[in-house]
Amino acid sequence: VQLQASGGGLVQAGGSLRLSCAASGRDFSINAMGWYRQTPGNQRELVATITSGGTTVYADSVKGRFTISRDNAENTVYLRMNSLKPEDTAVYYCYAEIGAYYSGRFYRRGDYWGQGTQVTVSS
Repeated sequence: VQLQASGGGLVQAGGSLRLSCAASGRDFSINAMGWYRQTPGNQRELVATITSGGTTVYADSVKGRFTISRDNAENTVYLRMNSLKPEDTAVYYCYAEIGAYYSGRFYRRGDYWGQGTQVTVSS
């Protein structure tokens, strides 16, 4: 399974960006998907996650500004980022919880990560 992220770039404070991340491969199912971000010298931190059923969780720092969504048919997760601030500058990584469903239960294989996409917000 591979995850391909796209959509990062340079934007002025107050602007918007949309990140996308598509999972591809054979014979897999996805439970949760989401985004983390990392700045130099710091640990990767959660930005937002979304389950296969659509339940979302956001970091306090992005609530009300970022929106996570997914297209289950396309195995794709999106992150719409509005009202961007310089402190949102980071490399953004998508992830997907990969496994398989048997008899209605999800058996987790592991978390797979995308390659990271740079988001830079200028002041």
